[in-house]
Amino acid sequence: MLDMGFIDDIRKIMQMLPKQRQTLLFSATFSPPIRKLAQDFMHTPEMVEVAAQNTTNANVEQHIIAVDALKKRNLLERLIVDLHMNQVIVFCKTKQSVDQVTRDLVRRNIAAQSIHGDKSQQSRLETLNAFKEGTLRVLVATDVAARGLDIAELPFVINYELPTQPEDYVHRIGRTGRAGADGVAISLMDKTEQKMFESIKELTGSDLNVERIEGFEPHWWGNDNQDEAEAQPVQHNDSRSRRDDRNKRNEYANKSDKNSKKVEEKNDPGIVCGKIAGRTRRSRHKRQPCALLQPGFGVK
Repeated sequence: MLDMGFIDDIRKIMQMLPKQRQTLLFSATFSPPIRKLAQDFMHTPEMVEVAAQNTTNANVEQHIIAVDALKKRNLLERLIVDLHMNQVIVFCKTKQSVDQVTRDLVRRNIAAQSIHGDKSQQSRLETLNAFKEGTLRVLVATDVAARGLDIAELPFVINYELPTQPEDYVHRIGRTGRAGADGVAISLMDKTEQKMFESIKELTGSDLNVERIEGFEPHWWGNDNQDEAEAQPVQHNDSRSRRDDRNKRNEYANKSDKNSKKVEEKNDPGIVCGKIAGRTRRSRHKRQPCALLQPGFGVK
């Protein structure tokens, strides 16, 4: 509420209250600005904590999936359909991303609506009511919906984009696994979001393993040495050496394409990022179940 500009309204209300009063302040997290605000409005307040700050719920099963940014939309659709997600919140960083993801899901005949700061209050209430009643399958939202949104027994949360602030990750996945229920939180991480992922691990103290899905393997994962080698400048003495070097690179690229599976098994990056087997190429007539659809991934 404070980030949305309600602080001025709160101060006006506090000025209208009597000086002798009892004030209770409830917050999911108490960051330094919130603590300072409490000191301004309260006299020697007592603090009661029911859980350690910035810790994730043990009932929430967390998965971090490495994927190329351009493949996120297809993977999102596969997760929703193959995991039979009848009620899921998809979080994005910006309003533009929320609207784009919503349009993509609607084009694929998945009932989805968006909620963000540009929506009117009436529109937000109608969307939330439809989502709670079960007539809306996917709610695509910015972090405006991460705080204070309570949906009973919400089974799934998907981070389409990792949040810039690691605290927002805790709020996002806290929408599921509430009141003792089990929940699953899946985060899609592209190459540019690795630092955000490390910040989340540091904040929560969780040892989160990075996984991947067959058919959606990221090109950037486990190729740091190759990228550094390609970045090294190559000096050529004459045009012939440049031509020979170009031919060698083409020959190497063709050989790598033909033997990509063998190279992958040899390097075995799956050991590092938790490769999930089970997804193969599917035909147009028969859909292959998602690789995450197996025991232990929160689907009963």
